Amino acid sequence: MKVVQMFLFMTIALGMLNCNQVKPDTNVDLPTHEANKFTEEGREYYQLKVYTFETDSQVVTTDHYLKEAYLPALKELGISPVGVFKQIPSEEDSIRRTYVLVPFHSIDQFLSLEEELVKDENHQTAGSDYINAPYDRPPYQRIESTLMKAFVDMPKMMATPLEGPRSERIYELRSYESPTEQYYINKVDMFNAGGEVKLFDRLAFNAVFYAEVISGAKMPNLVYMTTFSDQASRDEHWKAFVDAPEWKELISMEKYKNNVSHADIIFLTPTAYSDY
Repeated sequence: MKVVQMFLFMTIALGMLNCNQVKPDTNVDLPTHEANKFTEEGREYYQLKVYTFETDSQVVTTDHYLKEAYLPALKELGISPVGVFKQIPSEEDSIRRTYVLVPFHSIDQFLSLEEELVKDENHQTAGSDYINAPYDRPPYQRIESTLMKAFVDMPKMMATPLEGPRSERIYELRSYESPTEQYYINKVDMFNAGGEVKLFDRLAFNAVFYAEVISGAKMPNLVYMTTFSDQASRDEHWKAFVDAPEWKELISMEKYKNNVSHADIIFLTPTAYSDY
C-alpha cells in the first residue's frame, strides 16, 4: 500500500512540475548563441583552392584537369556551381594563380569528396596527366586551401547574374583580418546585424558569397566575393558604397571600431569553363 501511495505522489508531483514549466516564447529575442541555432541549418560551406604555378606547362595541365575531370566529377556529385578564376597580375604581384571556389551543402560532403573522386573512374581517366604526374614535373608549385562557412545573411552562394563579356568581368575577392578573435566576431556581426551585407545588396554589388573562415592561413578573417561588369563599374560601385549614409553611420559607431587589422584585395577574371 505504501508503495502505491508513493507512486501516486510522484506521478502527481511530476504532473504539476510539467504544468508549471514555461513554454518558449518565439517572440522573445534570444541570446546570440541561442538564436544562431535557428540559422545554422542551410548555411553552405566553401573551399577556396589557390593553385600557384611556375611554368606554362603546369598551367596547361591543371586547366585541362579542372575542365575535363574535376568540374565534371563535382557535377556528378551534385556539387555546383563551381567558380574557376585567374588572378589578374599587377606590378606588385605577377605570380600566376588559379582560384577554384567549391560550395558544399554540408561539412560531411566536403570531407568525403576526395574519397568520391578516387572512386570515379571517369575522373581518374580524364585527369590522368594531372593525377599521375611524376614527382619532378608536378602540375603546380603548391595548393593553398581555405575552408569557410557562409554568413547568416547570405547562407547560400549566388552565381553572378551579369551577362556581359567574361573577358571584361571583374571578380573582387576580399579578405579582412582582425587583430583578435573577439574583433573578428565583431566584424562578422557588422556584416550581418550591422547591415553591411544589406548595403552591398542595395547597391547591386552582385555578391557571390560572404563567409567566415574556419581554417586558413590568415586567421581570424572573413572572405567575400563581389562581381562587376568591368573595372569602371567596380570603381563606381565602391564610390557609391563609401558615400552611402548607411556606411558612414556604421563606421561612426564606437562598437565597430578597429575590427579590421589588414585587408587583401584580389582581382580575378573567370575562365571560359567556370560555371559563372
